[in-house]
Amino acid sequence: MKKIVILGSGAGGTMAAAHLRKQLSITEWSITIVDNDEEHHYQPGWLFIPFGIYTREDCVKPKRDFIPKGVEFLLDEVVGINPDQNYAETKANGKLAYDILIVATGCDIAPDEVEGLEEWNADPEGNEHTIFSLSGALALAKRLKRFEKGKLVFNIAEMPHKCPVVPMEFVFLADWYFRVNGVRDDVEIELVTPNTGIFTKPIATKVLSKTAEEKNILVKPNFDLAEVDTSGKRLISPSGETADYDLMVSTMPNLGADFIDESGLGDGMGYLMTDHHTLKSVKYDNIYAVGDVSNVPTSKAGSVAHYQAELVTENILREIDGLEPKASFDGHSTCFIVSGYDKAFLFDFNYKTEPLPGKYPFPALGPFDLVGESHMNYWGKMMFKWVYWNLLLTGKELPLEPQMSMAGKFWPAFAK
Repeated sequence: MKKIVILGSGAGGTMAAAHLRKQLSITEWSITIVDNDEEHHYQPGWLFIPFGIYTREDCVKPKRDFIPKGVEFLLDEVVGINPDQNYAETKANGKLAYDILIVATGCDIAPDEVEGLEEWNADPEGNEHTIFSLSGALALAKRLKRFEKGKLVFNIAEMPHKCPVVPMEFVFLADWYFRVNGVRDDVEIELVTPNTGIFTKPIATKVLSKTAEEKNILVKPNFDLAEVDTSGKRLISPSGETADYDLMVSTMPNLGADFIDESGLGDGMGYLMTDHHTLKSVKYDNIYAVGDVSNVPTSKAGSVAHYQAELVTENILREIDGLEPKASFDGHSTCFIVSGYDKAFLFDFNYKTEPLPGKYPFPALGPFDLVGESHMNYWGKMMFKWVYWNLLLTGKELPLEPQMSMAGKFWPAFAK
């Protein structure tokens, strides 16, 4: 019997397992998922916890509830990969031989990478926070309840980080949250970013910058973070430029697993060096990447993991049938951006094409508006949690193509 081993049972690993188990004979192919955590986190939900929209229970379920029948789940820690001898090394189970390896170990915050954040922990009494962990989101929820005056800064510590639209969502929701609580006039909100603007795509930047201006949200671009002076409550750049805060929320640096670099598969940041279109390791023919662990130049987001899982499944099946894998991944990402007051934007883009106006997922019909802001987009975002738990993780078919479609999209007048 041949063996597929999947490292990681987050969104990408679980979806890949579900798609593959449906397609491969259980008598010919075994599928094993390895993960060191029993809990599956709906990571997009962490954003909403500080604002009282979601709770811990909305965002956490047992991983075993989503492991497909016929897939073995090993609760174990991966400590290495030997790509020359085709095995993964784990703490408890030792060597796991594979014919095909899917790496889906994601990435995690690394506060130790920034001077001043080494002692960070999820402290509701502290002034330095993050929403890129469950404990951080829960602590921030308690801190925001007591924050009624001062300067709130959301800092993008460095790129890449999980879900690049989250910083904009956070400051937009913060504007709504403080207005609802009657203290917005006493709270200054600023986004401090190393990027040249509020976002990395020109059309999206123009639209989101206008929204930030209307909400009286400041944007400080081109700020590279070198240090956090927690006693003085200020961010410091390599050139000595500073940004003061009373409460700071950070993406933190995000890194992949050490063992990926140690195996010779990584890029120095724990991300697997991945062919941008086949999603194979650039070094080994029988290793694929799915989700945040890859170093492909697109968003580290759930929609990307979904599209990648489908295309990796297709390529693995092609190779089993003796065909060449398709170089078909185009960097497709679909992101709702909540803007407060039960409204949201929706961006759909890929490596080459930035977000364009139109309708999604059905051209001319929608029901969601691309680039534009609408209530329907907001309810699409909120509905996604149910879709995630009940459809995506179980490998159900959705009317969403892995490759980006240009049907129904158009260039706005200001971009021509």
